[in-house]
This record gives sequence, C-alpha cells and structure tokens, in this order.
Amino acid sequence: MAFPFLKKDMAKTEKSLPENLPQHIAFIMDGNGRWAKKRNMPRKFGHREGAKTFHDITRYCRSIGIKNASFYVFSTENWRRPQEEIDAIMNLLWEYLNDCDEYLEQEVRMIFIGDKSRLPERIRNRMIELEEDSKKYDKMNLILAINYGGRDEIAYAARQLAQKAVNGEIDPLSITEEMIGEHLYTKEIPDVDLMIRPSGELRLSNFLIWQCAYAEYYFTDVLWPDFARSELDKALWDYAGRGRRFGGV
Repeated sequence: MAFPFLKKDMAKTEKSLPENLPQHIAFIMDGNGRWAKKRNMPRKFGHREGAKTFHDITRYCRSIGIKNASFYVFSTENWRRPQEEIDAIMNLLWEYLNDCDEYLEQEVRMIFIGDKSRLPERIRNRMIELEEDSKKYDKMNLILAINYGGRDEIAYAARQLAQKAVNGEIDPLSITEEMIGEHLYTKEIPDVDLMIRPSGELRLSNFLIWQCAYAEYYFTDVLWPDFARSELDKALWDYAGRGRRFGGV
C-alpha cells in the first residue's frame, strides 16, 4: 500500500537532514501543562495539544527512516498528580489507542513498556491487542512508556534474575550487563542514541536510565506542544555534529 503523505514528507526533508541519523530517539514530552497555563487554559488542554504533536512527530520519524522512537507518556510518579488530570490523560490515551490504524497500515510495530497492572483494564487489553497485531512489522518500532520508571524497570529485571538464581537456573556471580539488558522491558530494542527533552528542564526524570548510558542529550526551551518537525531537525543536526567515542579515543 502506498502512503502519499510519506512521500511528501520525505521529499521535503531528504535534502535538509544529515546522513547519520540516530537509530533510536527517545522523547520526554514535557511542558504540556505550562503551555496551557500560559494560555489560561486547564492543564488537560495542554495534554490534548501535546498529543497532536506526538502524532505528528511519530509520523515524521517514520517518514525519515528512524527505526526506533520512544515516548515518555506516563511515569510511575505521575500518579501523584491531581485525579482530574490523571483521568484526562487516561481518557486521552484511550482515544489514541483506538485510533492506531494508521500505524498498522504503515507497518509500525507498537511496543508498550512499563507496569501494565495498574492501568485501567480496557487500556491494558487494548495495549496487548495492538502489540499482538503489530508484532510482525519492522518499518519502525514505536515504544510508548506508560506507568514506566527507569529504576522500577531495573528492579523488575533484578527480580527476574534473582528468581532464576533461587531456582538454580543461573549462578549469581555469572550475571552480566548483557543478562540484565535481556530482562529489561526494552530487551528487543537497541540502546538510545539521542534523548530529546523540551521545556527547558535538564534531567532524565527516570526515563530509560539504563538505555541512555551512552546517549547524546538534547535540551530545548520549546514546550512540547510547540515541538514542530523543524525542532526535531535541529536536534538531528546537533546530534550529527557530535563525536561518539563510547569510552574510546
């Protein structure tokens, strides 16, 4: 099946992007609430506008050949927010999950990382369904972190390895970094090359902390709802100009 908008996107960008694109970009979608506050609107309005940006950026990543794109949707700490805001985010997430046909048509594999157990049942079941329906696709991995925390993920991997040690399946002294990686939520996904955080904050906020060990970080004051494709282009050019030695010379 042909996708005209993909050809259009590629035509507009193929001459303006660097050759060495990252294989895995992670996005911390920050600034929705502040974006709304600046306009005297409720925070949930900012989340809805941020969702529009998310949809456009995912399409753009697919069109320019990014193989893995991760998005911080809802953290383990976000449960501390007002219940009204949590409900608005969950309702928005439900709407999004029921409007994913475009990704399936584009042969995008959808992967959800995080602890699904605390999520509403209808959302949990829909996530499982989408993962199953898209598992054969390989054009791009779209990784959505929902009820996710980096430390929680490492603890999850440690519990699995500890149980194997108790069962006599492995020797605790034989545990390696590679073995830990194989028990993370992202076990099938390469480590992050480029981490992007808008909104002016200069921290990871517990997002993919293991996978970002050698990532390049890009921070911008632009709030997420205003993070246009041109902003991603800036990040890609900045990434292309950096030297990545991974501890070497």
